[in-house]
Amino acid sequence: MIPVTKPYLPSREKLDKYIDGIYERQWLTNNGPLVQELTKRLEEYLGVENLLLVSNGTLALQIAYRALGIHEPVNGKPAEAITTPFTFVATSSSLKWEGIEPVFVDINPNTLCLDPEKIQSAMTANTTAIVPVHVYGNPCNVERIAELADKNGVKVIYDAAHAFGVNYKGESLLSWGDAATLSFHATKVFHTIEGGAIIFKRKEDLERAKLLTNFGIQSQDVISCNGINAKMNEFQAAMGLCVLDDIELVISKRKKIIERYNSVFNGLEGVHTLESNTDTSGNGAYYPILFSTENQLKRVIDALKAEDIISRRYFFPSLDTLTSLDSLTDPSCGISRDTASRVVCLPLYHKLLDSDIDRTAEIIRRCVNEFHDAERA
Repeated sequence: MIPVTKPYLPSREKLDKYIDGIYERQWLTNNGPLVQELTKRLEEYLGVENLLLVSNGTLALQIAYRALGIHEPVNGKPAEAITTPFTFVATSSSLKWEGIEPVFVDINPNTLCLDPEKIQSAMTANTTAIVPVHVYGNPCNVERIAELADKNGVKVIYDAAHAFGVNYKGESLLSWGDAATLSFHATKVFHTIEGGAIIFKRKEDLERAKLLTNFGIQSQDVISCNGINAKMNEFQAAMGLCVLDDIELVISKRKKIIERYNSVFNGLEGVHTLESNTDTSGNGAYYPILFSTENQLKRVIDALKAEDIISRRYFFPSLDTLTSLDSLTDPSCGISRDTASRVVCLPLYHKLLDSDIDRTAEIIRRCVNEFHDAERA
């Protein structure tokens, strides 16, 4: 079987050395030495400051919302955050968990990221934040979003779960916004099995977030605020340190896989691949393709599955259609709904073989050609 993804597993010998140290110290959590080491190394590698490690990417979002105070009601009414419907559900469900109403704004059809030109009209007196997503590691229009945030006096929290190591115009994409959050789930380019991080623009926000991740405990006898347990443990950090040693090789391999996919799909009618941003370094996180219709998409997914090749409708459905989120959005996210109905992510992981790519592409090519032949008949 060819799965849609596989986690990168580093040298067992190297990981065992870190684990031996954990056993010797018997320091398993609560800001242990490996968490401290990983924090410093990630700040250096990513070119950022004020990085806080947490236990998962969803809590990274929730801690960021709390640390920046965007969850506070406005004039007795719930705060609102403008966000994208084309993302993983955690971006919006984390807002709801914090009592913030998601207000969905449609996406740009070229970048698949939140369309900044549609943000202003969605602003209300209760808007406290903009929560965009760097979809598939593709950067949002960060300059325009910053302008709108400054104009309206709201915070910007980027869900950068897909953007590990991505540089934009020579600097870390994670440096944009009041905060940017990362997911270190096992399926990500860089992982700590489970885990995540928040990068804050301001040190005072970092210090506030540290309290929030540890129950609000300021010192042994002082609890200064309501917090939660969101700490990363030493075993997660050990995995992260091992993966970080190999991350350049991992990203390089993933980029080569994307290059091969691009070459085999070049010129294939009815299959659209995303164009890379020339100002962006990229990290090879995902390989999404869009088909002409949802019927065509479903036919391809079924054909791949019949050959034990697993793809994923990532992201589907468009979140503005979920009744569980009870969003404040009017039905105007047509681009997101249309994109979600036609997009699929193909297998992509560091050990994917050229023959696997060619086999996947051949099945897709056959399905597309059969679909077009049927339409012409």
